[in-house]
Amino acid sequence: MQAPVSYKLRQQQLWLSSDRCVFWEDEKTLIVSDLHFGKTGHFRKWGIPVPQGVYKNDLQRLVGQLQYFQPKQLIVVGDLFHSHENKELELFRKWRNDFPALDVQLVKGNHDILHDRWYHETGITVTEEILSLKDLFGFIHDLSPHQWSFGSSAYYFSGHLHPGIRINGQGRQSLCFPCFYFTDKFCVLPAFSEFTGMAMIRPSSHENVFAIVDNKVMQLQ
Repeated sequence: MQAPVSYKLRQQQLWLSSDRCVFWEDEKTLIVSDLHFGKTGHFRKWGIPVPQGVYKNDLQRLVGQLQYFQPKQLIVVGDLFHSHENKELELFRKWRNDFPALDVQLVKGNHDILHDRWYHETGITVTEEILSLKDLFGFIHDLSPHQWSFGSSAYYFSGHLHPGIRINGQGRQSLCFPCFYFTDKFCVLPAFSEFTGMAMIRPSSHENVFAIVDNKVMQLQ
């Protein structure tokens, strides 16, 4: 794994990882979004032959980030799970048992439809809409209905969009990559899961975009 890339925001030290997450050093907090655990099992249930290894790889990547950064807290900015409970989520239960001291905070996304009891049994604290910390940062899954009504005191992290950026090469060649998208008021995080699509963004010249290319974080602007 490439060494994480430093990013200062509101006098806070952030580290951008090529494994599609952010480490907030000052609060020892790992921030991720759109893991969609159980999605491959959901597809297989409906006859679509998606290998289970896709899910296991995502889970192992998360374990690797926890071992590398040693956070006290994990904030999931929505869509930790994909749909109803299936056999794949038993692997998540086992993973959770390996990190019993980790404080897991979930800001509910549109796919987080498990019963409240399930979250309680796995030691996950659930916030319905916006999680605010230290009067510095707010966390919301889908900011699109709210982005113009936010107050000016907090900077927001969101998910849901699965942002991607198109990079043009010679001639008419171009490739698309997941990215971190920082505006002056909010950041849209890349989907942690590799089994997701992307929505192409069109950043303004004053906004910061970090693409994830060949397991490296590259600042484009």
